[in-house]
Amino acid sequence: MTLHPEPPPIDSDAVKVMGLELQEGRVIPRRQVFSWALWDWATQPFNSVILTFVFTALYLTSDTFLDPAVAELAEGDPLRERGLADLASGLGWAITIAGILIAVLAPVLGQRADVAGRRKLWLGGATAALVLCMFALFFVQGAPAFFVLGVSLIAAGTVFSEIAGVNYNAMLVQVSTPKTVGKVSGLGWGLGYIGGIVALVLVVVATTFDWWGMPTDNGLAFRVIAIGCAVWTIAFAWPVLVYVPEAPPAPHRERVSFFRSYAVLVRDVIALWRDTRPTFWFLLASAVFRDGLAGVFAFGAVIAAVAFHFTSNEVLTFGIAANLIAGLSTILAGRFDDRFGPRAVIIFSLSGLLVAGLTVFFLHDSGKLVFWIFGLVLTLFVGPAQAASRSFLARVTPAGRESEIFGLYATTGRAASFLSPLLWAALIAAFGATYWGILGIMIVVAAGLVLMLFVKVPVTDRT
Repeated sequence: MTLHPEPPPIDSDAVKVMGLELQEGRVIPRRQVFSWALWDWATQPFNSVILTFVFTALYLTSDTFLDPAVAELAEGDPLRERGLADLASGLGWAITIAGILIAVLAPVLGQRADVAGRRKLWLGGATAALVLCMFALFFVQGAPAFFVLGVSLIAAGTVFSEIAGVNYNAMLVQVSTPKTVGKVSGLGWGLGYIGGIVALVLVVVATTFDWWGMPTDNGLAFRVIAIGCAVWTIAFAWPVLVYVPEAPPAPHRERVSFFRSYAVLVRDVIALWRDTRPTFWFLLASAVFRDGLAGVFAFGAVIAAVAFHFTSNEVLTFGIAANLIAGLSTILAGRFDDRFGPRAVIIFSLSGLLVAGLTVFFLHDSGKLVFWIFGLVLTLFVGPAQAASRSFLARVTPAGRESEIFGLYATTGRAASFLSPLLWAALIAAFGATYWGILGIMIVVAAGLVLMLFVKVPVTDRT
């Protein structure tokens, strides 16, 4: 590769030297790479244990939070099923509100962190706030009156997790090179899923031994699980703050007031459309399909427990298997990413995910075996699409605009983050059965796939 002394002007299909290309030939210390990837491991219990497989699926959306008279009705009673569907819908509305808050706050907070060169400060602060939300879940007692508190804390944790993720994702360019970005991104996602496995196994062990005699009434077991997840995050999140260097302040970016930052954001989006059109279209497409991917894991265990009537142990076993498959497939897909390109990995993964998800929806009356088979097939494709999306953006980000573009990545993602929970909640409310939420999520995935087909890989000024 040769570098032109003065790159030619940018057009709609070509961009200047990528920030990742400036890492060409650099040797990244393994400790930095592992410390960065370990943050995914550290925060995964919030996603796997709290948000997906245990706290929300087995506790917040269970009959514990139904009116006692409704909870006593026989399984399959229409009134009882409607009550459970309302809880699932309520969780969906809370996450919808969280998505709107993220869309409003994340881009500006990320922009301000970039300008000041305080990416790690925002990462650490948002991670600490996420930990506090998990600690606070201990106070969500097993009674209908505490349902709003529970979903509110889940929603708040989602907001803080995403804000932390903006800064974390931007650090990918700091710990990878053009030849390793797929592997590094896949390593982070893969460690996250494997961390979820370990956390879920610990829950299964505790359940198997009946919590060693600890009383479990009033939801105490689930509340203790939330405490454990918070401690886990504290134990493993700190290396990224210690061993990965802080990025320097963004050059030629003036500091402005909080509200003025929105005007700067609009200007940046217009410039992105004018100068780096492929990146703009990828941000749009990824915003949609990433929300579909998020919906799969956010509501997957609720579908298993409510629509397919999995027992608690079956949900936990499914969660362990799903995380194992997702983790291994993501780490493996990182190598395909570096060889064939992230666009091919994304399109293949979304296509497979759509086939598996629609099969679960149309065969929902065929029993648990359908969800065991095709639910696990579905998880095979989620991680690779997520990791390849992150590496695609790292590859098409112009030098000097890494944090800005990853901030827009979060912005566009959160701008569309209401789609899956909205369609989930709306279709369940309209048809009165939880399995209709599957179709809502698949509609979002299909829309993202169609948009991704029109995304071109940009031509750079480096040859």
